[in-house]
Amino acid sequence: MEQKTRSGFVSIIGRPNVGKSTLMNKIIGQKIAITSSKPQTTRTKISTVYTKGNTQMIFVDTPGLHKAKNKLGENMVSTAKRTFNESDVCLYLIEADTFIGEQDENILSLLRTVSIPIILVINKVDKVEKSVVFETITKYKDLIEFAEIVPLSAKTGRNIETLLEVIEKYLPEGPFYYDPETLTDQPERQIVSEIIREKGLRCLGEEIPHGIAVVIEKMQFSKNIVDIEASIICERESHKGMIIGKGGSKIKEIGSKARIDIEKMLDKKVNLKLFVKIKENWRDSDYLLKNFGLSGDEADE
Repeated sequence: MEQKTRSGFVSIIGRPNVGKSTLMNKIIGQKIAITSSKPQTTRTKISTVYTKGNTQMIFVDTPGLHKAKNKLGENMVSTAKRTFNESDVCLYLIEADTFIGEQDENILSLLRTVSIPIILVINKVDKVEKSVVFETITKYKDLIEFAEIVPLSAKTGRNIETLLEVIEKYLPEGPFYYDPETLTDQPERQIVSEIIREKGLRCLGEEIPHGIAVVIEKMQFSKNIVDIEASIICERESHKGMIIGKGGSKIKEIGSKARIDIEKMLDKKVNLKLFVKIKENWRDSDYLLKNFGLSGDEADE
């Protein structure tokens, strides 16, 4: 008798910087969502597809739920809320810590309103003693009715297989949504722009906040090479100088590190040219947010 297939959408919810993108990338086995030590790195809903045997899981990495300070922030929060309401299973990601702050209180309040199975995932257990993990479980287990609780380390991969087995139990029976070879629904241009933005966040440290976006101006494939031209958008003249760096050192560093990841992703040599443009207050402009693909409108279509 042929075994039935299971498939479904799994949203990953949590406050900023708890490791949502790292977890998703680890499950898929390659970088799709960008990671950074800065919170609110993920700006849009990113779907990756994990297929094994008769099971397909579509993981949806959402922006971290936070208090919005501008229209970009409002779009991020709106996208996150809508995503877990449309999922079959929800992963609520926290760190191994007994302190519950305002952001997690807000998330817990929202999760109490949904009817899908919620799996509490305690991340970064490689950084703490076992006793802290047990204390965290004790603190959270009765706050809402969790379907399961799984401690793991997204960075090292510890207990990832256990998490996948747990998720599979709660997926509905049904056909696959995507071809088994598919890894993401994101266009290559989107992934390339996110890789460049990640390197910008990492290379610029704390000098520039979240006021950068990346727009791919040109992406042309030939037999042996991909020519890419991209603009890094910033909000101020002073930011532009920081991104370029003395003698162009900083933008060269960003470009060099981005090219390595892009070549790995595309499996081709890449000729990458970066430019810097100023768009004042772009994070509060509906027109520019839509132009940069950050308006959140796509999720409604």
